[in-house]
Amino acid sequence: MVIMSENPIRSVSDTALWVAIYRAMESDRPDAIFKDPHARRLAGERGEAIVERLPKGRKLAWPMIVRTAVMDEIILRLTRDGGVRTVVNLAAGLDTRPYRLPLPPAVRWLHVDFPDMVAYVRDALRQETPVCALEYVPADLREPAERAAVFDRADAAGGTALAVAEGLLIYLKPEQVDALGRDLAARRSFRYWLIDLASPDMLRMLRKTWEPHLAAGNAPMLFAPAEGTGFFNASGWREAEYRSIWTEALRLKRTMKGAWLFNLLSRLMPASRRAAMARMSGMVLLERAAQGSDGVP
Repeated sequence: MVIMSENPIRSVSDTALWVAIYRAMESDRPDAIFKDPHARRLAGERGEAIVERLPKGRKLAWPMIVRTAVMDEIILRLTRDGGVRTVVNLAAGLDTRPYRLPLPPAVRWLHVDFPDMVAYVRDALRQETPVCALEYVPADLREPAERAAVFDRADAAGGTALAVAEGLLIYLKPEQVDALGRDLAARRSFRYWLIDLASPDMLRMLRKTWEPHLAAGNAPMLFAPAEGTGFFNASGWREAEYRSIWTEALRLKRTMKGAWLFNLLSRLMPASRRAAMARMSGMVLLERAAQGSDGVP
């Protein structure tokens, strides 16, 4: 039995345990839209306890499940048909895509996170065989020098690279997100950057539900730019694809209880309001902006 303090979240790394349980919950379904056979073991009893202790811990599983499924689709498309040869998973947590997705064997995958998290995942999966060329990279991405070393490794491989930041940006300050974007855009290898993005309205809703617990665990939710994907233009990125959590949840049949009524009522809203609500939260594929002859956006 896991004995927990009053607050279920101790640090931002605990959010990986939390989300892994959501992947396990989906994997247990007979109609699962993805399977992660390692998620429950990686999350352990502590992950289960976090979901049970957080307000609406199980009720709000669906957006995280949809996020994972849609990002899976985009990653597979880009690695199979989009020319991506290297994937750099930033703050990868307990992600197991190199083991569970049918990625091309030639893909090079860099799993990047804090040293203790990397050591935990690598040890837990040591008996498993990845489907592609997997490298575990311990690094604190908040440190410019360590971030540069990670990106050096991606550049060294040559070819087109995709950066993945799932569940990361919301925990960063705007200036940290901007610095990360500029560092990625400055590298010739990175053509794509896959993220999830919340609007200010969504951030307020999430804070109302979870902020006391996340803040007490030194993991406050911070980033939700009012300008949406336009925030990334200054750092050299443009929106290539936006997938609304709500729209994708309807497509994948993973919606909240009572979604049908909300969907019905939304038809009575002005078109501008419906459009804004579709952008409350989503998965975004960013593409590096057009470059000059010197390779710099």
